Amino acid sequence: MPALYESAVASLPTDTTVEVRRSFRAPRELVWRAHTEPALLQRWCQGMPGWTMPVCDMDVRVGGKYLWRWRSDADGSEFGFHGAFTAVDGPALLEHTQFFDPGDVGGDMGDGALIRNTFVEHDGVTTMTVLMDFHTKESRDAAVATGMTDGMEMSYGRLDAICAAA
Repeated sequence: MPALYESAVASLPTDTTVEVRRSFRAPRELVWRAHTEPALLQRWCQGMPGWTMPVCDMDVRVGGKYLWRWRSDADGSEFGFHGAFTAVDGPALLEHTQFFDPGDVGGDMGDGALIRNTFVEHDGVTTMTVLMDFHTKESRDAAVATGMTDGMEMSYGRLDAICAAA
């Protein structure tokens, strides 16, 4: 059986940005819903094994706010992100500010980031491009050093399974 996807490809197009490109064998509408419906997002967006996403509050509209928190099954430590949606044009574009709450995990990712997700479908395959602008090279490098892109790919693998079952 052919692979359902190609692994995420991450690049550093500028000194302040990270771009992650990933394709899913699924309609764009489903991939969009997976990013905008809290109950669906919680099923796949868990990052590294042993973590869950117990808090996923989202008001998906321009100016609407969100709050996401992850928890370690092993020791109960937590971290999260919060921000506001700056562009919502479903199912093509989702953009939001992102501020890191280190919780028990620690670390600093600077003064936040602007995250821009675009979704393009061709022949039943949706390609999502995530462009993260961290505003400074130091903030970008700190975020990359966390292993964030590895965690993203693990989550996207879970999303593949959801798409395949739909």
